Amino acid sequence: MKDIQIVPAIVKDIAELARLYDDLNDFLSSGRNYPGWIKGIYPTYKDAEMGFLNESLFVAKINDAIVGTVILNHQPESAYGKANWLIDCDYSHIIVIHTLAVHPRCLSQGIGKRLMDFALRHAKELNMHSIRLDVYENNSPAIKLYEACGYTYIDTVDLGLSYRGLNHFKLYERLLL
Repeated sequence: MKDIQIVPAIVKDIAELARLYDDLNDFLSSGRNYPGWIKGIYPTYKDAEMGFLNESLFVAKINDAIVGTVILNHQPESAYGKANWLIDCDYSHIIVIHTLAVHPRCLSQGIGKRLMDFALRHAKELNMHSIRLDVYENNSPAIKLYEACGYTYIDTVDLGLSYRGLNHFKLYERLLL
């Protein structure tokens, strides 16, 4: 495995992340689009910018080139309130994983796993009680990764994206206590 550093994003990373998102969306549109992402809609420059402004955007770098990214915050989707989670506590004690992405030239190199390991370490350092995430029900590569990383399936919910053909999302949680 190449030497990967995962660090908080800096302002100059935003434009490179926007290119990563576009490259990934181009790649996904040319084959099986497991997450259902759409270039220009999600994820975009604005998503990276908001993650940076909220100090929740992290980047995986190899030799200063961004190869992956993740947003870690305390902001659940509204549909999370419908689920019976493993632990009932305020989101100030829960990390939510958003927009985990790996550059298409780096897929199947373990970068997604390294980002998930980083999220776990980060959450433990912050004394969080759990980590939660959602994933489109047909995103089998991501589901396989999350389950391999010890996440428990909680429920399937509608995140309100059926207008984009994304009807159901699986919710996962990993307890840290």
